[in-house]
Amino acid sequence: MTEIFLMGIFSAALLVCILADKSILFALIFGLIIFSLYAREQGHSPKNIFKMWSTGVRTIKPILITFILIGMLTALWRAAGVIPAIIFYTADFFSPAIIFLMSFWLCGLISTLTGTAFGTAATMGTICAAIAESLDVSIWLTGGAILSGCYFGDRCSPMSTSALLVATVTRTDIYKNLVGMMKTSIIPLILASALYFWTGKFFTADGAPIIDAKEIFSRTFEINFLVLIPAILIIVLSLFRLKVQLMMAASILASATVAIFIQEINSFELIKISMLGFYPADSELAELLSGGGIISMANVFAIVCISSCYSGIFQATGFLNRLQDIMIVIGKKISPFASVLTASIITSMISCNQTLAIMLTHELCKKVEPRPEILAIHLENTAVVVSPLIPWAIAGVVVLTTISAPTSSILAAWYLYLIPICCLASKKDC
Repeated sequence: MTEIFLMGIFSAALLVCILADKSILFALIFGLIIFSLYAREQGHSPKNIFKMWSTGVRTIKPILITFILIGMLTALWRAAGVIPAIIFYTADFFSPAIIFLMSFWLCGLISTLTGTAFGTAATMGTICAAIAESLDVSIWLTGGAILSGCYFGDRCSPMSTSALLVATVTRTDIYKNLVGMMKTSIIPLILASALYFWTGKFFTADGAPIIDAKEIFSRTFEINFLVLIPAILIIVLSLFRLKVQLMMAASILASATVAIFIQEINSFELIKISMLGFYPADSELAELLSGGGIISMANVFAIVCISSCYSGIFQATGFLNRLQDIMIVIGKKISPFASVLTASIITSMISCNQTLAIMLTHELCKKVEPRPEILAIHLENTAVVVSPLIPWAIAGVVVLTTISAPTSSILAAWYLYLIPICCLASKKDC
């Protein structure tokens, strides 16, 4: 009963932060305190509790380094014109009939290349939403398509922090995981694409965009195919299964080269952009492209560190044993995947963030599915895609707020629903 009571208090703290529009870091720090006091009540010394924290943090050490690289990369891709170039060459494909489908695909493309749902929402997502608004197209349907696309890549990009986290906690190879993720995404991708195409054909009217993204980008950036080299490099190096950190470092160097020699940004300004992010003086451009930088990863860095401390405490104290027993029963009576899905829904509702949901679901279900490579795919098909569907979780709230879409857009994020539904319907291991 003590464990359930503490989880209830922790959940209430998370809810208060959300309703008060405060950072969930306050709730996470509060949770760390009460769970540490629980460990102290169990007879563990302060020294042992600190060891629990450090044990948890050590498991995600490679990801903390990756966060720094991702912050630099997302800023330099903006400054070098990589993301503007991608948008420049794809903007003409928009039309009222396929607005939802193209929003899904283009956001999926950007999120796969960058590995970040939030960055995708701030760039391609913002443009898709603005065009949909100008066409008098349903923003809640567009928001659902954008949300689905943002987490298409967040789920299966080699640069995705969630994919890296899953590989780290399960001690599996990220590239093998990506193969499994792509296999289980084929049917949901086809079905979601068909749904977005059908709704576009029957629920949109003719119209023309009132903004010209190509003009906005071309007046600031030199746009040519050479600018796409940093993005192409990511794809090519992924085929050779290069370590993610080295792959990103190569793209960072390529982006810096493009920024200096093509966009004519001096090296000192580039260092500043790498640290603080890209914030252009042009107000229209800033609205579409601002962000990135190492500083932009500070919040997620702190969230992951604190969340990993929870993992260390829960493992050492057996905090989740009772709930873990329930998951084992569900796994035996229905299927291991059903057990992981149930756990992911509970942890996503409690934690309100994707990182902690992944770590808690893994902790609860590692005995349900003892094969790490299968558990990794289960986590990708549950915790990673369920978290954005929780109305009060930051995974979905941040994306929808960024594109000014209503919370009801969650109902139209069909790809995210289809992933676990198709896995439940399948008789094979997902």
